[in-house]
Amino acid sequence: MKKILIIAVALLALQVTAQDQKKERQNKQDRSHKMMNLSAEEAATLQTKKMTLHLDLNESQQAQIKTINLENATKRKAMMAEHKAKKESGEMQKPTQEERLKMANAKLDHKIAMKAKMKTILNEAQYAKWEKAQMQNAKKGNKKGMKKDMHKKKQEQF
Repeated sequence: MKKILIIAVALLALQVTAQDQKKERQNKQDRSHKMMNLSAEEAATLQTKKMTLHLDLNESQQAQIKTINLENATKRKAMMAEHKAKKESGEMQKPTQEERLKMANAKLDHKIAMKAKMKTILNEAQYAKWEKAQMQNAKKGNKKGMKKDMHKKKQEQF
């Protein structure tokens, strides 16, 4: 009787944790959908305000950074719209190795350009703080990518 009770409690605990993880994932998806629905102007304004709070920017720095953020948000929106259109039309294909290399080079070129722009706008302390935040974001992104890779490998095993 005790064994059955222990097994029932264990199964109940597993069910509860699985539901918590599902809710957490749903909350993240809701937030990302809300951000996707923002216009480029709204997204740039939000990002600039977050950076102002984090880096203690002055008025001229805010204006310069908002211009950069608006440019980036506009490009990102256009790319997302293009990606969505391809997906809906059925033209979506995996990129070739050459296309992946080209995209990776473009991404790195953009990062280098952003670094150079930020170095001219921010003072040394602000730049160091910004660079540290960029590194932390990159680490978070890598962890997410690693989780996806691990999930894919598990699915391939079965």
